Amino acid sequence: MFLLRLFSRLPLPVLYLFSDVLYLIARYIIRYRKKVIDENLKFAFPEKSEKERKDIRNKFYRNFTDAFFAETFKMLTISEKELKRRFHVVNQELVDAPVLGGKSSLMMAGHIFNWEMAILGVASNTQVMAETVYLKLNNAFFNKMMLEIRTRLGGVMTEKKDFRKSMIQMRKKPRIVHLAADQRPPVSETRYQREFLNRPALFFEGGEFMAKKMELPVFFGTITKIKRGHYTFEFSNLANPPYADHAPHSITDEFCKRLEQNIRAQPDLYLWSHKRWKL
Repeated sequence: MFLLRLFSRLPLPVLYLFSDVLYLIARYIIRYRKKVIDENLKFAFPEKSEKERKDIRNKFYRNFTDAFFAETFKMLTISEKELKRRFHVVNQELVDAPVLGGKSSLMMAGHIFNWEMAILGVASNTQVMAETVYLKLNNAFFNKMMLEIRTRLGGVMTEKKDFRKSMIQMRKKPRIVHLAADQRPPVSETRYQREFLNRPALFFEGGEFMAKKMELPVFFGTITKIKRGHYTFEFSNLANPPYADHAPHSITDEFCKRLEQNIRAQPDLYLWSHKRWKL
């Protein structure tokens, strides 16, 4: 970890030079998950030409290596000042307000680059406690590294299996709860199936359950890439209590609608290499 910290102190433009090399390897040599990416893009964008989908795939490779290599390692040591210069959070006060008034807020977002910066960005900008629910990585070293990155500016990380205990405390200790709500749930979980980017997909409904059970407001986080290494993360209201007249799955359905809009605006930012649509 010490060597990684030294490496992360290099200026981000220098780290991008290493990312450029990895991009060439991913795109031209190992062709990282090319079949999965092409299949996902073909279903998601049938109206686009093969050339247009290829352009999205190649830009995805660039964003993938930038986010998972250069930007992730930089977050080990990035200063709050530089983070705020590169990652601008809009409407943080909307999400903070319910917590300051004594009620937790739910924030739902998808796997759009760079969602890891979003965790740090919110922790740096909020006036209240921000908790992110995560799935533990299989690799112990990288799991430890990501936890260190995600918590270094005050954010709280709770493994999904431990979140039920944390949820019980939410009434006494209001906080923002950040959910990456587009992950594919395992067979052991309660799952909701709906169309997502023109294909059937499965979704967790933990956010919907919490919001309706505890009468919590829900917000969506839209990520926009301005240029290399610079993003905005804008909060907007997704749903508000009371939910007595809401149809089943209403919050999850609205989340999926917002996420599709975010993806279609900048399709090369989504995690197309993931087998998201496996039922």
